[in-house]
Amino acid sequence: MAAHNELGKKGEDLAVKLLQEKGYKILETNYTFQKFEVDIIALKEDVLVAVEVKTRSTPEFGNPQDFVKPKQIKRLVATIDHYVNEKELDVDVRFDIVAIIKNKQGTKIEHLEEAFLHF
Repeated sequence: MAAHNELGKKGEDLAVKLLQEKGYKILETNYTFQKFEVDIIALKEDVLVAVEVKTRSTPEFGNPQDFVKPKQIKRLVATIDHYVNEKELDVDVRFDIVAIIKNKQGTKIEHLEEAFLHF
């Protein structure tokens, strides 16, 4: 596995652990629809939360969350819409980002709730 893929997998594992500690129920990881993917789908109370995990080894080129672009947001929205319809869910949906910087100096994790509002 390429180093960046390993870093991404470690980041997703850290994000799952963080969300579980915060009381989220993890429903899916790496849920795909067509060619699109939602890293984590979780439930917190009556809210379905689609979580994009961004992991970087350095903040040198910007914060991890800055790498979620409008085209990716549209894909996330379409994928989670498919998930809700497929499962016939009647829930509110929220989109979060878990931004992680992990390197030899340590690990910094930031959970951004409602990272992109109302599409």
